Amino acid sequence: MNKKVMIIDDEISICDSLEFALEDKYNVSFTTNPYEGLEKIKENNIDIVLLDLKIGDVNGLDILEKIKEYDKNISVIMMTAYGSIVSSVDAIKKGAFTYLTKPLNLEELYISIEQALEIQNLNKKVEYLSKELEDKNNYQGIIGKSETMKNIFSLVEKLKDVDLGVMITGESGTGKELVAKAIHYSGKRKNENFVEINCAAIPESLLEEEFFGHKKGTFTNAISDKVGKFEFANNGTIFLDEIGDMSLKLQGKLLRVLQEQKFNPLGSNETIEIDVRVIAATNKDLKKLIEEEKFREDLYFRLNVVEIDLPPLREKKTDLPLLFDYFIKKCNKEMNRNIRGISKDAEKILLNYDYPGNVRELLNIMEYSVLLSQGDLIDENSLPKRLKNIKSSENKLDEEVKTLDNLTLKEIEKIIIKKRLKNYNGKKKNTAESLGISDKGLRNKIAEYEL
Repeated sequence: MNKKVMIIDDEISICDSLEFALEDKYNVSFTTNPYEGLEKIKENNIDIVLLDLKIGDVNGLDILEKIKEYDKNISVIMMTAYGSIVSSVDAIKKGAFTYLTKPLNLEELYISIEQALEIQNLNKKVEYLSKELEDKNNYQGIIGKSETMKNIFSLVEKLKDVDLGVMITGESGTGKELVAKAIHYSGKRKNENFVEINCAAIPESLLEEEFFGHKKGTFTNAISDKVGKFEFANNGTIFLDEIGDMSLKLQGKLLRVLQEQKFNPLGSNETIEIDVRVIAATNKDLKKLIEEEKFREDLYFRLNVVEIDLPPLREKKTDLPLLFDYFIKKCNKEMNRNIRGISKDAEKILLNYDYPGNVRELLNIMEYSVLLSQGDLIDENSLPKRLKNIKSSENKLDEEVKTLDNLTLKEIEKIIIKKRLKNYNGKKKNTAESLGISDKGLRNKIAEYEL
């Protein structure tokens, strides 16, 4: 299909001549009215515009700006009998592809049009490849390119249309809700409600009512019927966050509802049948809670047919540059800033930090830093104080490590354990595993070295 060329010039003879010269190769139209030309550009998906610099009383540069506001990808070739270096520079600054003086050299015009079309094609390819790359690293709002995250994306893709119980585990702030939403909004239930309940945030006495609703008059303040979350989520998905904080009594009622797919609102004999997908999440060790008889084993196996374990941010640091870029763009948009990146010194601090609050903490840091940045880069001075303090502490510790040749074995062991505890945010189980010693052995060393 021939590319579309629009000629906007107030001299009808020039329009006729250019149409005759170009019509064998391009789909050509013209107008002597610049505002009519703008409307035709919007209606006809024009690729190239040949625009006169002065169209009657209208400045062609103003029309150029309006074309670019509408679609920056349209290539505009300016034409004028009043050629000057100043007007040429102005035209290029405002987005013109090139600038030709009248009378036009047809060979030069053909070359300019073909070059403009070639660059358009290259830009489209770059845009396509950039979007494809971005999409590969962004699954339903979850950002990552590490092998761990790719495996999670793959698992979500397999689970989205299969109504199996899913348990999402991981530390606080790792994005468990995002994964639950990804399963829902990419699957067959995406057009139905996604309902979230934080089991730790609602008092136990109110949680059952929140789940199943109540009938008017059930208790003193029940002045009207209340629809429960399970009924509201019917045909959709209910996300039970922090499931490990639910009481044993309510766990039993939840298990029965999951098995029978029906329930009675409080104070009602009416049975409501439901078709709800349940996704649960926790940052607790449910197996340990089962051993302590604080969580029902039968409910655990009902919910945990497939487990998705989200790694902490410190274990997938290859994802950090992507997340930096994503959150800076997000903050720029929300705060009307124009931060274009991170200085090398600041980036080094951010890459070495362990993020005990995970992705949620990283977002908080980016919001703070984008807001306080004085220039167009996030530098060390823009970072929260706690990160700069950690840098000073780590520099001191690194200096200690450099002097190992002069230390005793016990002194070296103390430094290594101290640094490893720092790396794992004081978590003794993880520290012991990384050192290859038992929990008890680590506790003994901590006491011995007064760490």
